[in-house]
Amino acid sequence: MTKVADRETTAQRLLTGSVRRSYDPDIDIDWDAPLVEGKYFAPPATLTLYATPLWDRLTEEQRIELSRQQTVNAVSVGIWFENILNQLLLRMTYEQDPTKRHVHYALTELADECRHMTMFGRLIEALGERPYKQGFVLHNLGRVLPLVLRGPSVWVAALIGEEIFDSIQRATMHDERLQPLVRQVMSIHVIEEARHIRYAREDTVRRLERSPWWVRELSRLVVGAGALLLQTVLARPEMYKRAGLDVREARKAARTNAHARQFRAEGFERLRSFLAEQGLIGGPTRVFWHLAHVHPDGTEVRLLGPST
Repeated sequence: MTKVADRETTAQRLLTGSVRRSYDPDIDIDWDAPLVEGKYFAPPATLTLYATPLWDRLTEEQRIELSRQQTVNAVSVGIWFENILNQLLLRMTYEQDPTKRHVHYALTELADECRHMTMFGRLIEALGERPYKQGFVLHNLGRVLPLVLRGPSVWVAALIGEEIFDSIQRATMHDERLQPLVRQVMSIHVIEEARHIRYAREDTVRRLERSPWWVRELSRLVVGAGALLLQTVLARPEMYKRAGLDVREARKAARTNAHARQFRAEGFERLRSFLAEQGLIGGPTRVFWHLAHVHPDGTEVRLLGPST
């Protein structure tokens, strides 16, 4: 089982790390640098149509444009998610002792997320695009969730968003085929999110240790539904329309893409293992993981071998 330090000890360590290694996107990113001709905006192997017959028929320009749209969609979802997380953090700190270090770190994370939303917004602008709007359900879900999520559910919701994006971004930040601007943005986000993930993981363990059974069941529901939701919004049909592709054909190719399923499974694996260890995968909520094509027991992971 995951062992965690005292809450205040962890918070102080993370606060020290924040002082030593935090970034200001307005200063640390060269927003005026032009985009580089012929470079991708996301690694080809992370794209929803990669390794399909449709992908083979696309021109290089179409593939690059799809990577632009998928990146813009991902950061648009990131802005939506981080806005919800900030509301949850504010409500949490409102109820707690403002002299405690774990409250100070929650406020530090909130400041980080505000900079990240600004950074993502500037990235969309720099790519010459407009953000993807969340539909009626997601928009209003973003209003409701901060009012109803409490206890461990707050942190498992945070982990679903943070760790899934983290797996995508780690594949991006070191790939020299990509736009330098995108790599800079993803690198900053990965470095700062590593602290957020540790904070959320450790507090999840602490809260679950003293929670009744029904709280654990609610957390199972939140994490399963969240996994399915993010898998859906990260491949929204409008991406294909903006990229100039036939939406029906693209959706069908993406939906049946074995490579994409494996990539999602591998991206989920670290989080899935942690959640399983905490007893947060099981019972009826396993159906959400199957619908997201991420098997609750991890059996789908690495069936196809490494991507090329």
